[in-house]
Amino acid sequence: MQKKQQQELPDSQSIMATILASIPKEASVTKIDYEGPRIALYTKTPRFLMENNTIISNLVNQIKKRIVIRIVESIRKSEEETRKILNDKVPKEANLQGTFFDTAIGEVSIEVKRPWLCLRNPEFNHAEISEKTGWKLRVRKATTRPSSTIQAIKYQHRVSSSERVKHLKQVGEQIFRPRLAQKAEVSLLTLGGFGQVGRSCMLLTTPDSKVLVDCGINPGARSPREAFPRLDWANITLDELDAVVIGHAHLDHTGFLPVLLKYGYKGPIYCTEPTLPMMNLIQLDAIKVAVAQGRTPMYAERDVFQVMRQTITIPYGAVTDISPDIKLVLSNAGHILGSATCHFHIGNGEHNFVYTGDIKYGKSMLLESANTNYPRVETLLIESTYGAKEDIQPDRQEVESAFIASVNSVLKEGGKVLIPIPAVGRAQELMLVIDQYMKSGELVEAPVFMEGMIQEATAIHEAFPEYLVRDLKKKILETDDNPFDSEYFTNITHQDERDEPLRENSPCIIIATSGMLEGGPVLDYFRNIAPHTKNKILFVSYQVNGTLGRRVMDGARQVSILGKEGRIEVVSINCSTERLDGFSGHSDYNQLMSFVHRLRPKLRRVLVNHGERRKSENLSMSIRRMYRVSSHYPQIQEAIKLF
Repeated sequence: MQKKQQQELPDSQSIMATILASIPKEASVTKIDYEGPRIALYTKTPRFLMENNTIISNLVNQIKKRIVIRIVESIRKSEEETRKILNDKVPKEANLQGTFFDTAIGEVSIEVKRPWLCLRNPEFNHAEISEKTGWKLRVRKATTRPSSTIQAIKYQHRVSSSERVKHLKQVGEQIFRPRLAQKAEVSLLTLGGFGQVGRSCMLLTTPDSKVLVDCGINPGARSPREAFPRLDWANITLDELDAVVIGHAHLDHTGFLPVLLKYGYKGPIYCTEPTLPMMNLIQLDAIKVAVAQGRTPMYAERDVFQVMRQTITIPYGAVTDISPDIKLVLSNAGHILGSATCHFHIGNGEHNFVYTGDIKYGKSMLLESANTNYPRVETLLIESTYGAKEDIQPDRQEVESAFIASVNSVLKEGGKVLIPIPAVGRAQELMLVIDQYMKSGELVEAPVFMEGMIQEATAIHEAFPEYLVRDLKKKILETDDNPFDSEYFTNITHQDERDEPLRENSPCIIIATSGMLEGGPVLDYFRNIAPHTKNKILFVSYQVNGTLGRRVMDGARQVSILGKEGRIEVVSINCSTERLDGFSGHSDYNQLMSFVHRLRPKLRRVLVNHGERRKSENLSMSIRRMYRVSSHYPQIQEAIKLF
């Protein structure tokens, strides 16, 4: 739907005039254009603006918009010439692995094994190289194994370059259109993920904007009505949406997103840079799982590729306009790689809404604790996966000790430990734990076999070390000691290779997807390991009601699964089962309460979602009673006036 335009001078024209008046002639700016939520300045002398960066920072403070420096296409050298220059400039010891040219924005990314050798070398000058090549330079850490998902995104960006230029310009024109309403009225429509875990989705509306926040599915649902967001109730068309904002990559937050594009959504999708490949990986895997289970997938690969093309990534902490009256800031949520809390600044400061998504308020081996500092917050929407008073996880040292004891007891008796695990987040966390404790001798040395998407997800973690916990980031970016490339780990790449981990009298640890036993290679291991008493199934992630994992964890002794050739197979569970909650990427009850207590500034109102109804209710009541803050736990299909 095309928005009506005001007759008065639009803000965008004022912004452009301010920029032109503030930029010195020496900058040689030849064009100013929209690049999605950013304003791009095209220059013939990039070195001048890069070395005099106060010019840009002062301008950003003045107009309150994000500005990027781009180089005019006419002075760009060919890709072949640029590669030669880069080969000469990159220190040989840094080990240049590859280059990627993004022609839509005029940026070249280089991947090197030892990026610190580039950063510490005074002769490797970014501004000088950009001036010489006509391409803006970006240095990335090369991964141990290439990520096929990241390569697919690069390919999609390359083949759709002209389409992306057009798309970014259109997005910018929509964002910087004049406001129709001078006063903000803010409402939240709950479309999924309230009173339940799964299908997280809500619609944030103002007189000028409609923003969809998350768009997930419920993996444990048994009917479409319960599985998908209630977009029908929102009573909007897809072309009315200004934006889709994604907090993190899990299917219960992104599983329905490709369907939106399948049916015609053409607007922007916002998330952090690592969230893009992570959600693409998970979405593509969902297609494979559906086919393997004899179901028709909801969407095709081409729809996921279109997600790659329409997504605009933004870093933590960057204030980003996503509509005429809404600014977005993403901050670390501590849940999985790239997970973000979403701070929506609405109107001229009339209302500030923070959506936590899934959060971990506690530092792990993988990620820093969730951010609690915001410029302003009036309404907080917080998850409640573990929102009951009894949902208290052991401290980190306790759970690591329990893990070591649990695994050692099985390995010493010649058994196998099967750990069903989500490929994203918990798998990498466990890899770090296993590597550390096997190296120290506290964990019995045994082969660790991994299968499913774990290898690919790990490669994505390696590609974005700046999003990891400080010590791990430093280790990956500044040394050759990469714990993800440990000698203890063996990746199973084909089902023919499963003979080794399943060999009798061969103790080992098997880590496989999916985390809730709902599909993937873990099922093959499950049917082989479950019948034998000396083995163990160890659950380290949340098991949604209705999933096979939840039934096994709750003590089922027999279950039916889809076997080979589409036949139903009954599996007897004679092995032991154990649940360890401390590895969860979710906060427990105490951490959730502490997060609310330590949030700055103090709140006016709290809403609670993403939890079984009982847990959402308990957390809401606890917050209201302890902190004397208005608190409510909405259900699906509620309209809540925020301001």
